[in-house]
Amino acid sequence: MQLVRAGFPDDPALDVAVGQALLERAARGEIEPTLRLYRPGPTCAFGRLDTLAPGFADAVDAARAQGFTPVMRQPGGHAAAYDSGALCVDDVRPEVEALPALQPRFEAAGELFASALLACGVDARVGEIPGEYCPGRWTVSARGRVKLVGTAQRLVRGGSLLGAVVLVRGGARVRAVLEDVNAALGLEWDPVTAGAAEDDVPGLTVDDVQRAVLDAYAGRGERLREGALDDVTLVRARELAGGLRL
Repeated sequence: MQLVRAGFPDDPALDVAVGQALLERAARGEIEPTLRLYRPGPTCAFGRLDTLAPGFADAVDAARAQGFTPVMRQPGGHAAAYDSGALCVDDVRPEVEALPALQPRFEAAGELFASALLACGVDARVGEIPGEYCPGRWTVSARGRVKLVGTAQRLVRGGSLLGAVVLVRGGARVRAVLEDVNAALGLEWDPVTAGAAEDDVPGLTVDDVQRAVLDAYAGRGERLREGALDDVTLVRARELAGGLRL
């Protein structure tokens, strides 16, 4: 499996588009399975459901006002916010039949990220938190109370993309933008469910978590080799990015 560490923190739409470009190429059999880890810039990634809300335009403005670049994301439900205090993960694989493994992929990802955070000293648990933002059955939380990892998938004929955001630092900033954005969208949630892993393990860094995630992949039997984004993928990502900017 190829390991790619390329990110574009100054262009959040391009960061999101790279995952989609990798998925398209994997589905056509042009690239091998790819694990991409990157540190994002301040991003508020909206889901398609959010665009139906009467307050969507106000939510986009609220994200900008908090210094978070609004973008559309391909997989996932409602708005998620993150910045350089997070580790973003794209796990892209060619799949002959992607749909039957949808739930097993979610389950495996929840277990993997929980084990990585446990290795960092976090009391990590898998399961939806009452009142959490962008709720999901496979949320990874601290103590079953604070959301730390959200996962989402996109499937196409011949390939799958599992995306994850691990919130390590800066929980207060994420909470603040989500309060404004969700208020504009009219979504009910409990702000105490938003935070970061460092709240439970002071001094924890994104690099610490990244190492733990890579160790968890290795423990699952994945053989990772360092790679890079090629020009074909980047050209396609730049084409896609225009449609993700808000």
